[in-house]
Formats: sequence, structure tokens, C-alpha cells
Amino acid sequence: MIWIIGGTREAAELVQRIKGDAKYVITAATESEREFLNDKNLVVGRMDRIGMEAFIRKNSIYLIVDMSHPYALEVTKNAKEVARKLNIDYIRYVRKKTKDTEGSIYLDSIEECQKFLRSVKGCVFFTTGSKNIKDFESVRGNNRFVYRVLPTIESIEECLKNRVKIKDIVAALGPFSKDLNAVMFKEYGADYVVMKDSGSEGGTYEKIQACRMLNIPAVIIGRYDEQGLESIEEVVKYIRQKLRGFRLR
Repeated sequence: MIWIIGGTREAAELVQRIKGDAKYVITAATESEREFLNDKNLVVGRMDRIGMEAFIRKNSIYLIVDMSHPYALEVTKNAKEVARKLNIDYIRYVRKKTKDTEGSIYLDSIEECQKFLRSVKGCVFFTTGSKNIKDFESVRGNNRFVYRVLPTIESIEECLKNRVKIKDIVAALGPFSKDLNAVMFKEYGADYVVMKDSGSEGGTYEKIQACRMLNIPAVIIGRYDEQGLESIEEVVKYIRQKLRGFRLR
């Protein structure tokens, strides 16, 4: 059985490409994923390293295809460690980084971003999802922080848990065009826009373009360099080669 670790649009695309060719199971962290991937082989729930080991043994996994979000660092770390321990194949799909970041403020980590935010004044518009709201709220001070998050129960609950005001929550499903981004940033009077480098699939370039249009700084939280396959075609090719090898045994 092939285990596809989901959490991105590309994971859903991969399932469509290999459906009928391979036996697979795909996992996602939250129930909201069911809306994007209506598949009988979808299993929802978070797993730590021990949970991953048990899942692999239970489902007789021989290949892990990690299609998780580029910032889901713990998931990728655990999956790699478990694959190494159990001696099974692991491949990672890696989104290409955004190349045209000229004029943007590029930071290496959440910690660096926190340090930067302590020095700013005004309205900061976050397009980083709900995961790091707690980190950002800890340095908000008297500024206005607006969070654009997925329109899911989990995301809204995370906002409310961290005492984000309703007027500072924008619940909408992206990715968004340059023009729609610009309308939102302008409507909320953003002085800065904070984003992750989620690649073209995550709409990073359109956010940067909108910031340039409005002449406001784009603050990009970078990510470390990963080794892996950079296209769905490469992933599909690898899986099919793996399947041919199994059939020849």
C-alpha cells in the first residue's frame, strides 16, 4: 500500500492521477479536507511518530509519498524518521520557492518575524493561516493584526482561542488573484502583509504583486531548502516505476 500524506491541493491531484493504478491511502489532519478530497481512502487525524509507525504496520505501507504543506515541518521530519527506521521508501514533493521577491522583507523563521513585528506600527495583514496566530498575538502590542484564514471551524476556533476580534478575521478560501488580494489589503488598511513562501500553488507571487501595486511591504517568512521532486509528473513517474518493480517480482 502507498501512503500519501496530504494537506495540499497537489495531493488531491496526485490521487486523481494514480487512482486505478495503485492501492493507496491518503491522510489529512482535519475534517475540512473532505471537502477538497472526496475519497473512500481518506483517513483524517493527526499522527505523531509513534502513530505513524502503527499506521504503516497496520496498512502494510511500502512507500510514503509526502505531499504535506512546505511548512508542515514536524510531519515531514517524523515521516522521514519512521521511513528510515522501518526501511521503507520515502519521497518528498517540494514546491518551488518564489523567485521574484525583490523589494520584499525576507525573514528566515517565525522567530525572526516576531522580532520584526515588535518594531512596526499600524495594521499588519497576515496570510499565513491559523497555525501561528498565538506566536503573532504575543507581539501585537497596540497594533491591529488581521488574519486571513480558511473558512473552517478549526481555523475560526484558533482565532477565537487567541482572542482575535471578529472584525480582524477574514475567513476565505484562496489562492487569490493579485487584484482580489489588493482589494482586501486596501480595505483593511494594511501597512504590512505577512506571508509564507508557499510557492505558486499557494498564491505567493500574487500576494507580492498586490503589495507592489499598493506600495506596502511584503514580509515573507522563508523556508529551508528541501531535497525532493518538484513536479507531480515526477512523483507519478516514480510511483509507476515502483509499481512495475513490484509486479516483476
